[in-house]
Amino acid sequence: MRIKGKVWKFGDNIDTDVIIPARYLNTTDPEELAKHCMEDADPEFSKKVKKGDIIVAGKNFGCGSSREHAPIAIKGCGISCVIAESFARIFYRNAFNTGLLILECPEAVKNTQEGDELEIYPEEGKIVNLTKGEEYYTKPLPEFMKKILDAGGLIPYVMQNYKD
Repeated sequence: MRIKGKVWKFGDNIDTDVIIPARYLNTTDPEELAKHCMEDADPEFSKKVKKGDIIVAGKNFGCGSSREHAPIAIKGCGISCVIAESFARIFYRNAFNTGLLILECPEAVKNTQEGDELEIYPEEGKIVNLTKGEEYYTKPLPEFMKKILDAGGLIPYVMQNYKD
């Protein structure tokens, strides 16, 4: 698996209300949620982001409430991966459960700027900053997590592997 995209950079403590404001929680439709993704941080975000782009953020990304709407909105607007220094625990699980790739890599966060182009190899734990000609490393994606992501999330994974 290889991911390539442009970086959208955010700071520390981006909570789920910033990712998808509570006023839009009357739906779980990914396309509708995507229209409002990150709008309290950048009102034009959903109009500017392109399929495959990457969010890079600081510490504690996804803190706040436990809503699954947050990773659904991020994935729905085309983001292929979120790289952060650290993630809130419940967001971490919700991301994988909904099929959104997330990686913890403080070095990439520190050395990447908005607009940089990254190439990510999750199975190797390698992140290449094509703009700067630098490489950063994180833990490779465990095989069982890769299978969940490949299936599109936990529920599709269980359905594919369910046997009566």
